[in-house]
Amino acid sequence: MRHRIGHRKFGRNCGHRTAMFRNLLKSLITHEKIVTTVAKAKDVRPLVEKLVTKSRTESLHTRRYAISLLGGNCTAVNKLFTLGAKYTSRNGGYTRIVKIGYRKGDSAPLAAISFV
Repeated sequence: MRHRIGHRKFGRNCGHRTAMFRNLLKSLITHEKIVTTVAKAKDVRPLVEKLVTKSRTESLHTRRYAISLLGGNCTAVNKLFTLGAKYTSRNGGYTRIVKIGYRKGDSAPLAAISFV
């Protein structure tokens, strides 16, 4: 039983899981919409929300925090701070998850996660 367990492991070890989430974050910020499985979308959503909330205030600390979280990808960081400036008047809820069906190969439930 998985009572009181906070996150999914996705059959990966810790380093592989953090790399996967980092790549999902970079892709979502760069393209503003990605298609992934429902479980991955639900797990990456809080990370994106917290990152956008921090990027609403432009400071050296928040910029360095975003660079460390996004692996030094400067184009994604710059786009993140332009997105953060767009959401200054919004109190959370920057992303939307829409279920779009099932993948053909393994029937995994797919979802599109995008910015509102």
